[in-house]
Amino acid sequence: MTRPWLVTGLTGTLAPHVAHALQAQGHTVTGWDRHTTPADDSAAAHAYLQALNPQGILHLALGSEAWAHALATHAHTHDLPFVFTSTAMVFHHHPDGPHHAGDPTTAQDDYGQLKARTEHAIRTAHPRAVIARIGWQIHPTATGNNMTQQLQAQHDQHGVIRASRHWTPATSFMTDTAHALAALAQDGTSGTVHLDSNAHDALTFPELVRGLARHLNRDWVVEETDDYTHDQRLVDDTTRLPSLRERLGLN
Repeated sequence: MTRPWLVTGLTGTLAPHVAHALQAQGHTVTGWDRHTTPADDSAAAHAYLQALNPQGILHLALGSEAWAHALATHAHTHDLPFVFTSTAMVFHHHPDGPHHAGDPTTAQDDYGQLKARTEHAIRTAHPRAVIARIGWQIHPTATGNNMTQQLQAQHDQHGVIRASRHWTPATSFMTDTAHALAALAQDGTSGTVHLDSNAHDALTFPELVRGLARHLNRDWVVEETDDYTHDQRLVDDTTRLPSLRERLGLN
């Protein structure tokens, strides 16, 4: 029997799409049930990893630095690929972007700081690990942390979507991100990678919302504001995602 890929976070938004991408290639995917194997129980976690014997690990679940370090240590010890999904939120809006993979992290909020510390813990444990930073994810229907759902909810509540013309967001379509993550686990890449379909197109948030409304046939009303200034784009020397204009049919 072929060894499975371990994908954490399968109860979340993005990880099921990563699992689907791997399964479409003929791979077996196994998740991590934190009810039966608590992530902070190091003995139980070690036993689970030994028994599972995965061929690689994609860590998408939100969890402690210690759990991430343990997963990365197992991958390093057994010479396995390891991919961690981090976030554009490791960068504050000052200094402004676009943000490069080698830039120092500047997060000031708890979530961004946790992700930055987790990145560091993983690099310490597994020098060849992939740290894949991503932006806000887009999907027509997925629940959870999905731009489409959150914009629709805002429109349902207020009758308008407020969008700052001074924000250039890091973002990509969930299925594109999932395929890129599955590829990164298998193509020998290591180090910090930025995955952002807006990296070169540089659509502002109002442009993005209007383009997405047309793409999804939504009658969203957009009110442009000046209340947030950030070129949040995640730039990388290698292009691993389709461009946002291409995906939205704006070319």
